[in-house]
Amino acid sequence: MDLVGTVENTIHASLGIEIVEASADKVVASMPVGPRVHQPFGLLHGGASVVLAESAASIGASLNIDLSRQRAVGLEINANHLRGKKEGLVTATATPIHKGRSTHVWSIEIKDEAGKHICVSRCTLAIIDI
Repeated sequence: MDLVGTVENTIHASLGIEIVEASADKVVASMPVGPRVHQPFGLLHGGASVVLAESAASIGASLNIDLSRQRAVGLEINANHLRGKKEGLVTATATPIHKGRSTHVWSIEIKDEAGKHICVSRCTLAIIDI
């Protein structure tokens, strides 16, 4: 399964999320910041940052399992929103903390073009049989 790029007809396409790099130990995803991801006061909506973070973690976990019989699904996510952003691009980098048989835990840092932290997140994923 090729996960690099933007997957049509998904929330990735709706928010403009693009997977830049994807491996079993690192996923990099970017998202443009503009009106479609703003909250009412013109800043990046925290929920959009969480979508970006969970997407990166889910893709990373998916690259570590047998997709013919398993799926990685979000179990818990937290996010600390550290800095506002009005426009430009944010980039999430997800790396694994724990890759177990039934759960994965991934750390995600979202930064702006200058490398400043916008959000830090941790996502726990359940590995389920299909």
